[in-house]
Amino acid sequence: MVILVEIILYLLAMLGIGWYFSRKEINHSEFLLGTDRIPAWVIAFSERATGSSAWLMLGYTGFVFSSGLSAVWMAVGSILGALVAWIFLAKKFMKDSNEKQVLTLPMFIVERFDNNKRLILYSSSLLIVIFFIFYLGAQVAGAGKTLFTTFEISPIVAMVLCTLIVIILSFWGGFSSVVWTDMIQGIMMLLTLTVVPLVALYHIINQDLSISATLSSAGGGMDSWTGGLTGFALGILFFNNFSYFFGYLGGQPQLSSRFMALKGKKEVKIGIISVVIWSIFSYGGAFLIGLTARTLYNNTNFADVETILPFMINDLLSPWIAGLLLAGVIAAIITTANSQLMVIVSSITEDILNQGTKIKLRDTQLVKIGRTLVVTVGILGLVLAMVSQSLVLLVISWAWAGVGCTLSAVIILMFFWKRFSSIGAVATIITGLISTIIWISTPLEGILTSRFTTFFIAAFFGIVFSLLFPDKKMTVNQDRNSEVIG
Repeated sequence: MVILVEIILYLLAMLGIGWYFSRKEINHSEFLLGTDRIPAWVIAFSERATGSSAWLMLGYTGFVFSSGLSAVWMAVGSILGALVAWIFLAKKFMKDSNEKQVLTLPMFIVERFDNNKRLILYSSSLLIVIFFIFYLGAQVAGAGKTLFTTFEISPIVAMVLCTLIVIILSFWGGFSSVVWTDMIQGIMMLLTLTVVPLVALYHIINQDLSISATLSSAGGGMDSWTGGLTGFALGILFFNNFSYFFGYLGGQPQLSSRFMALKGKKEVKIGIISVVIWSIFSYGGAFLIGLTARTLYNNTNFADVETILPFMINDLLSPWIAGLLLAGVIAAIITTANSQLMVIVSSITEDILNQGTKIKLRDTQLVKIGRTLVVTVGILGLVLAMVSQSLVLLVISWAWAGVGCTLSAVIILMFFWKRFSSIGAVATIITGLISTIIWISTPLEGILTSRFTTFFIAAFFGIVFSLLFPDKKMTVNQDRNSEVIG
């Protein structure tokens, strides 16, 4: 009962923040990208919480439990990817988005080209909507797992409650509400991922257990940083685990929108420092949770290894502390679900309706449409979570490949290769979409993850089509903005 009360109080606090932002009337751009008053460290914590989410708290801890030391490369790839994005890409996103006054990643890409704007806009928006609805469903499914493990209540009831919170927060305050609640939830995640492994290590020492001995006796290369593999098999393991790196390189719209919300170089520096601190403690803590869980519960059969963290919290901590830390797990779910929802809504309202059609809509109309879509898409995500039997980590992995790795290839080529053409951008997006769907639908996914292959397949076709179909330079007398974007 104590745990339930604390979680309810936490959720009410989140709703209070959403209500605070709902008091101010906001326009369409503020609904999608916030105001100028969001501090850099808040944006950084929001970006990290959103970029890690349930896959870190539930999926990654379970993966470490099952895989052992070799799972570290997934954390290494994610941390390096985030740092590369903040150090080398954040300033470019901030500068270009402020100059061109764009609100979404698809429009950010479109503004880089003079030709084929309509194809780029629609293909990138379609890519995001398709995969992110499933991404949203995975977060809702994660909420069901957490609350089911904690209270043994129906996962469906738990998913409905989580969806209601997500819808209300996004409906009320838009981007600003999401970023500020993300920041608090990022702190909660950091607290959970720091405290739990320390408590687990205390119990291991008291029981005279050994992590290394447990991993060694488990077999299967769990006590090896290379998974006990060599040669080609080792390369496959490394790239599969490290491959989250490629999705961080500017292609995740819920993360790039945070870069676009920055307002100066000083804010980027503050963001980098915040990201380094958060990532080291959070990813390191999640890795230790998986290892200590294997040591403490080596003889326990878990029906679902992605419920290990909430199980540990309930088992090792007093109800008062457990309630606080379980709120951190739920925070990870809500923070990303909010962001996924806003990305889908912005793709439809801004990219497809506002920029992609000739229909002239007022700001107030766009905000109303956006809020209607928040409810509609939120319910759709709930339905997908109810009917899906897939694991949280698996579904998020697919979305990471389909959207993150595809659009990261576009961003990298766009920023660092002058000959990248508009047809090349379309080819990158379409081949990324098709190759991901084909890859995850065949046994190929079990050999080499689509998070790795999608990035390079999409980039390859982007380069080839750019060389085959270079953009013709517009004449001086032509207005770059004369073409209708759609």
